[in-house]
Amino acid sequence: MSAGSRQEPAYVIHRRPYRETSLLVDVFSLSHGRISLVARGATGPKSPLKALLQPFQPLLLDWSGRSDLKTLIQAESRRGPVIAGGHGLYSGFYLNELLQLLLPQGDPHPELFAAYIEALECLSLQQDIEPVLRRFEGALCDSLGYGFSWGRTDQGARVQPHQHYCYDPQQGIVAVPTGQGVCGLPGEALLALEAGDLEAPEARRTAKRVMRTLVDFLLQGRPLKSRDLFRNKGRKRNE
Repeated sequence: MSAGSRQEPAYVIHRRPYRETSLLVDVFSLSHGRISLVARGATGPKSPLKALLQPFQPLLLDWSGRSDLKTLIQAESRRGPVIAGGHGLYSGFYLNELLQLLLPQGDPHPELFAAYIEALECLSLQQDIEPVLRRFEGALCDSLGYGFSWGRTDQGARVQPHQHYCYDPQQGIVAVPTGQGVCGLPGEALLALEAGDLEAPEARRTAKRVMRTLVDFLLQGRPLKSRDLFRNKGRKRNE
């Protein structure tokens, strides 16, 4: 276990109170993956840490310790995108929750770190949110060893545009139902997704069905609070 780190690029993905004036902080870092830190005195009246240790804020962190819970020594902010409220903010919380729940501690994923930064930049620009979420979900699942090809079945056969397929979280795209996952996936939509096309409505629906199935499989029944935010937002809009 690493004894510490200096000037490590990182983002806060979750924080909660600890004892009287401290915080327990989960961060996603470039070289160490997900790390848990204790920020001692962070909520004290003279500490700058409470304002610094915010979600979506690019940071440079120093910490020490050999146990799973390390001690934060110093935090510096860096310039980065600003995510406004609404769906962009809720989407950012969703990304953070996935990282907190699914990433093992101390396992670096530099490509996923880059994908996270790209997703935050897109959310800050109020771009079309669905493609941003689908791309990040795909990068996360690739990092966890559950990547698959949209355009080929688990047997290596090429997906055909006028056929329908199923998706099994443990196998990928399959031609024959396996009893888990989702079915009725149009081959034409799968090929569009292979080409990176998330514009067509059918491709979007297919990507959302597949990625929801895979994320739920990885969560193993653990709920996502960020999904409730989206549901409540939708209910208020319809009232």
